[in-house]
Amino acid sequence: MLDPALTYLNHGSFGACPKLIFDNLKDWQIRMEKDPVQFLESDIFPLLADSRKALGNFLGCEGDDLVYYPNPTHAVNAVARSLKLKAGDEVLSTNHIYGALDFTWQQVCQDSGAKFIKAELPLPIKSKAEFLNIFFSYMSDKTRVIFISHITSMTAMIFPVEDIIQFAKDREILTIIDGAHVPGHLPLNITELDADIYTGACHKWMCAPKGTSFLYVRKSLQDEIMPPVISWGWEGELSNTSLFLNRHEWQGTRDMTPFLVVPEAIKFLNDNNWQERSKLNRKLVISTRNQFLDLLNGEPICPDDWLGQMATIELPIDDPLQFKRSLMEIYKIQIPVFSWGNITALRYSVHFYNTEEDVKRLVAAVKELLH
Repeated sequence: MLDPALTYLNHGSFGACPKLIFDNLKDWQIRMEKDPVQFLESDIFPLLADSRKALGNFLGCEGDDLVYYPNPTHAVNAVARSLKLKAGDEVLSTNHIYGALDFTWQQVCQDSGAKFIKAELPLPIKSKAEFLNIFFSYMSDKTRVIFISHITSMTAMIFPVEDIIQFAKDREILTIIDGAHVPGHLPLNITELDADIYTGACHKWMCAPKGTSFLYVRKSLQDEIMPPVISWGWEGELSNTSLFLNRHEWQGTRDMTPFLVVPEAIKFLNDNNWQERSKLNRKLVISTRNQFLDLLNGEPICPDDWLGQMATIELPIDDPLQFKRSLMEIYKIQIPVFSWGNITALRYSVHFYNTEEDVKRLVAAVKELLH
């Protein structure tokens, strides 16, 4: 459904919904509006169960260990505010944390008297060993929670979360993984990953409708994680499922039809051989980064095998907003350009609909603007 006049290289921000998936959303909305009472009082709960089951199969976990949320920030807020942090406890993350969740943890720690620690991971990162040595150096005997991105938002790097989860498990530290960019981007098996809590977006790389995300919580922790709104379902009266699902699934009247589209989004990915396409996209991302590095005489901010279907390139510019505007107004290229830490950068994403010509157009446009 993208405007054909655009070169759209920003799938990582809000995704893009294919016509087939969007039509499925409209079908569910029409069904709801034919009898909203029947749909929202009775039909919705078994429909959500079917959708969760399909998503669980896709993610490698039980559907009943998942609950739908509109976005990962919403889900992490529910988790962070449920933790019984005490004064002196430490929550460890990194300086690559997503901005909204940086605010979340700062406030939660301020309210509880805990400390929010961000490991300063400099760019470039040369290896996994270097990363882990720096990250673990920020741990202490007061570290109670590790919150870390699986794929970082601004710097577009795949972090070695498997090693971090195992390290934390050996020390009985709670692990919360922000996997906003992972579903549909990388193959994911949550059970094998073995994090305590994992959240991800379906509306990004899975191409589901906007406002479709999930929260996974290990069974042994589900009674401890409270929803942000206490509503119907609090005492388990809505559906014949767990108290966890009853409490989290109903947050008052809202359009839950986007959650029902997830099975269609998964079918779309599988029908289009998404894992093979993702491998091709990754090759295109790496070759494009090499073109940029040659153009800019720069160095990569991370190894090639830390990249998926998007990458971040440092730019020698002072005004990222004006550069972004120029790319849109002159070249019709939709792409984020931003300041992060002490660098200015752009991040390009590659999905089903992108071609080699799209990224060539980007490289040529950047070259022209810089000169």
